Amino acid sequence: MNAQGLGIPLDGAAPRAPILSVRDLSIVFEGRHGPLTAIDGISFDIMPGEILGIVGESGAGKSLTGTAVIGLVEPPGRIAGGAIFLEGERIDALPQKRMREIRGRRIGAVFQDPLTSLNPLLRIGDQIVETIITHESVSRRAARARALDLLKQVGIPAAENRLDDHPHQFSGGMRQRVVIALALAARPRLIIADEPTTALDVSIQAQITTLLKRLCREHGVAVMLVTHDMGVIAETADRVAVMYAGRLVEIGPVEEVLRRPLHPYTSGLMASIPSIRHRADTLSQIDGAMPRLGAIPEGCAFNPRCPRSAPHCCADKPALPQGATHAAACWYPLEGASYG
Repeated sequence: MNAQGLGIPLDGAAPRAPILSVRDLSIVFEGRHGPLTAIDGISFDIMPGEILGIVGESGAGKSLTGTAVIGLVEPPGRIAGGAIFLEGERIDALPQKRMREIRGRRIGAVFQDPLTSLNPLLRIGDQIVETIITHESVSRRAARARALDLLKQVGIPAAENRLDDHPHQFSGGMRQRVVIALALAARPRLIIADEPTTALDVSIQAQITTLLKRLCREHGVAVMLVTHDMGVIAETADRVAVMYAGRLVEIGPVEEVLRRPLHPYTSGLMASIPSIRHRADTLSQIDGAMPRLGAIPEGCAFNPRCPRSAPHCCADKPALPQGATHAAACWYPLEGASYG
């Protein structure tokens, strides 16, 4: 991706505005003993044509962040602070009717299990056609022609013959391609892809990630890619944001973050990935586990598991520096750590 695609001005041109801006977002869940903070003041942007990977262990808050962007946080959860902007329009406080209009039309979604996004009783073509007609003033005939074109774009073989098939007649990888076509049906500006390759084998994963990159480039949409798989991040994302215990601990260009992580947690994630270059008898691991919502420690949430933890880390929460291309929320960031 070129500099202009990342919002960097070329030849004195004005920088491009982000498709998605999340500012100081906080989400809490009401518990028996008071509110529990699940997302703690995170901020990030996604530019047109950019794929931002959100990575972290289970329970880090990755999927919940995507859920908040789509406007589907349900009680006892609620957005307690911050703001979400889609192309400059604030969307986190919109009425449900208005948010339903935005979902599908301006925000598309691709989830881990394609069967949860597809109606098993309806033909694939009908589902795509209904989505198009719901959000655009076109005839059914024109919508069907566009549905066929979308299936071809996502690589469905013999799309003309598959348009009237039902979901169960497709393989898992083909169903995920159909879901991507469905997400693109109303020409959205942002796609939330939540673990879109987890249930697929490695060869199909590679096909789906290649497809996402191509569609992102051709359609100019922004993509928020939620995953726990650093390999998928390395192959797909332009930038990566690392989450831990509801906080953003590191963000930057994917190659920089993966090769020279600044945060000890990111370094631990990288060290746990087997290398084909260096033989090891045992795999590295991060000691301990992600804290429960009601037991997030004071200061840096990672301090009980961090090999560099100092008294200062246990008392004060580090902030993510603003304005830097590659930044980490750490009192003692790593220097010179290198992977690959």
